[in-house]
Amino acid sequence: MPELPEVEVVRRGLAQWVAGREIVSAEVLHPRAVRRHLAGADDFVARVKGRIVISAERRGKYLWLPLSGAEEALLAHLGMSGQLLVVEPGSPPDKHLRVRLGFGDGGSELRFVDQRTFGHVMLSPLLDGVPSPIAHIAPDPFEASFDDDRFAAALRRRRTEVKRALLDQSLISGVGNIYADEALWLARLHWARPTQTLTRPKIAELLAAVREVMTAALHQGGTSFDSLYVNVNGESGYFERSLEVYGRRDRPCSRCGTPIMREAFMNRSSFSCPRCQRRPR
Repeated sequence: MPELPEVEVVRRGLAQWVAGREIVSAEVLHPRAVRRHLAGADDFVARVKGRIVISAERRGKYLWLPLSGAEEALLAHLGMSGQLLVVEPGSPPDKHLRVRLGFGDGGSELRFVDQRTFGHVMLSPLLDGVPSPIAHIAPDPFEASFDDDRFAAALRRRRTEVKRALLDQSLISGVGNIYADEALWLARLHWARPTQTLTRPKIAELLAAVREVMTAALHQGGTSFDSLYVNVNGESGYFERSLEVYGRRDRPCSRCGTPIMREAFMNRSSFSCPRCQRRPR
């Protein structure tokens, strides 16, 4: 699933290619794509037509396009394989095309393509500038509203493993499995370290590592392991080449040379260096 850097790359593309344009046509080709829009596909189509896209915004792994005429936005979650693509109107439709939006200037369309149909788009009211379905999600570490001290206090109260806490979107949003492993390696923390044992300086170091890793990934267009994650122009990111531990089982740690270890974690995998990231007793 795309994490913060990948979603931010898409947001920047939408801000460049879609913001300021009027939606004049809309088509829903698969009902699952708008399943969270409870009024249905016809209502979705009717309500987006004639609206101007004001901007492109993001919190964590969610994107939204505020629309003119009401405190409302087009909210998108990419899920496992969702793509928001800017495509010339005459281009052949992808076989997994789910939603298509056309604009009044006759230029490129916005298409939502989703092979596995876990993603979705919907219209949502805004609460203090954030779509209501995601108002409970914590700010991400790049937002001005993210409070490092508040995060540190909440993390120590959580009494869980540090990686579980990083993946908790009510505590900090945008961090997924890949960047949690990379940040923990950079901060020399094992994923099972109890949060209540972390000192405030160590938490500050961890937050710095989260920001450093995701900034580096953002500069490289995000991480693409297959063709499912791409930017709005259909291009893949290349941060996979810079990963230190994620997906690198049995390869040498770049810091100490010890083979990277894979462990089962929450029905997925966690990667770490057994020497640099000592497992807690």
